[in-house]
Amino acid sequence: MPDVTERPAARQDPARRGSTINLRVETETRELIDTAASVVGKTRTEFMIETARRHAIDVLLDQRLFVLTAEQHDAFTHALDNPRSAGARLKALMKRRPPWET
Repeated sequence: MPDVTERPAARQDPARRGSTINLRVETETRELIDTAASVVGKTRTEFMIETARRHAIDVLLDQRLFVLTAEQHDAFTHALDNPRSAGARLKALMKRRPPWET
């Protein structure tokens, strides 16, 4: 099995380095990750970061499901149909970039 931890020289730019995350995984899990990373032509680190990042975005976006009673639904619909004007806090929030784009 190829060593998927090696990084091409072009990707070793120290200015692009971030913080470190250390993980302990079972041997079988590491081998599975290495095999999958190899199949898609990525290093273990690239594969794990891309996969974790994609899942983190999905988790955050999935926080949009909520269940309402009929009365709550009417109040919600009314609020949507009659929005307040944007205050300073809302304007500041709308200018922020999502965590996955920083």
